Amino acid sequence: MAAVLPQIKKFLADEPLRLYIGGKFVPAVAGGTFETRDPGTGQVLSRVAAGEAADIDAAVGAAQKAFDKSGWASMPANDRAVVLHRLADKVDEHADVLSQLESLDVGKPLGQAAGFDVPSLSQALRYFADLAVQARLREPIALRGLEAYTYRSAYGVCGFIIPWNFPLLLLGWNIAPALAAGNTVVVKPAEDTPLSTLYFCHLAQMAGVPAGVMNVVPGFGSTAGAALAAHSGLARIAFTGSPEVGRMVAVAAAKNLIPCKLELGGKGAAIVFDDVDIPQTAEKLAQAVTLNSGQVCCTATRWIIHQRIYSQFVDAVKTKMLAVRLGYGLDPATEMGPVVSEKQRSRVLGYLEKGQAQGATAVLQGGADSSLPGYFVKPALLAGSPENICAREEIFGPVAYLMKFSTPEEAIDLVHRSRYGLANSVWSSDVTRARKVAESLVAGNSWINAHNVFAYGLPYGGANLSGFGGGVNSPETLRDYLRPQSIVRPYD
Repeated sequence: MAAVLPQIKKFLADEPLRLYIGGKFVPAVAGGTFETRDPGTGQVLSRVAAGEAADIDAAVGAAQKAFDKSGWASMPANDRAVVLHRLADKVDEHADVLSQLESLDVGKPLGQAAGFDVPSLSQALRYFADLAVQARLREPIALRGLEAYTYRSAYGVCGFIIPWNFPLLLLGWNIAPALAAGNTVVVKPAEDTPLSTLYFCHLAQMAGVPAGVMNVVPGFGSTAGAALAAHSGLARIAFTGSPEVGRMVAVAAAKNLIPCKLELGGKGAAIVFDDVDIPQTAEKLAQAVTLNSGQVCCTATRWIIHQRIYSQFVDAVKTKMLAVRLGYGLDPATEMGPVVSEKQRSRVLGYLEKGQAQGATAVLQGGADSSLPGYFVKPALLAGSPENICAREEIFGPVAYLMKFSTPEEAIDLVHRSRYGLANSVWSSDVTRARKVAESLVAGNSWINAHNVFAYGLPYGGANLSGFGGGVNSPETLRDYLRPQSIVRPYD
């Protein structure tokens, strides 16, 4: 078991952890606090200041002041890039602290936080910093009789509401392009997992990010989140989370007539043809559905398996999933940690119960693990009708739903029984067939012989219930945060 670092003990002991507004750590105006708990034990990690509407108003005001007067928006892109690279360096220097905080707060294995989540944050900062340096802010438009061009500049204050499953990674995916483009930001982290984002604010101070350029207000969705979504001082807002809350954010943004980016849930499908390497494919899909305890919006939770290999595949994947070692996040041997909270565990267990009540067969029972403290759920496999609640709704836990198919057309139809459209995968040794099927799927992302593939420069976004307003991780994302303006002069 890895020992908790002294820097973390000191950080957590300074409670209540405060908001970060205008370059300073400040208490909430109303003085409210909330507890954040270790999902692996259920014990309190620290108390955190609970921001509300007045705190959001102060943060937006500080961000607007920084946009107008700090020089961040007007400085050359390469000067901003220097600061963002310095911030990325600080992330790398404090990677051990950030990784432990992420593991403690989310419950995920330390190796995952250290090997993927934290590096993704520094990579995002560097990628968008460099991309902004190369961006063409003036692009000529060829028109007869006119000198015309498009000029792009920062929007202003951008709001971000971040979920609890990948706090640091999604912080980077969201704010890095906005900051690189010259905007200022106000972030509302999830109340379940605010710790690593607040620690990141210390790194922003060390890196010399001007006061007010980045502001962080933890709090509850119904108070701080709702206030941020509805604030008239924002120029843009982005939300990552459920479609239900996404609708409310979109309505609030529409009332202020500002652009809204929504990265929402998913019910990802994996189409498995009968020519795959069964043990290898079973292992990869077992890893996909147990990654972060299944709390991944784009992961494969519906497995559509060719009927000729169905029994073999089920036997192989059961063996893989039974071998997954559950445990505490800071234990190096842990392969899958707990879900994030008792609320989330109850949600997952509730779906397992409702799914079987509607006729689903438990191929692998899964369920609560009473041998461990904290919020643990064993991996589960259900099979049955595509109309079952567990085939239709996002569970957000280590649960996959299995269905059979005989033709590509039948598989595609089963995929489209869901109204989500985030990410699917096609598994086959026939790449031509896999491409054709992948291109037929309505989704933001379709992978071939892999699932959960991310790279900076590769667009990632959703369709249908999975969101709109542009994706992340690509040049198009940077352009989302640059406001276009036509500049025109008639020739004499």
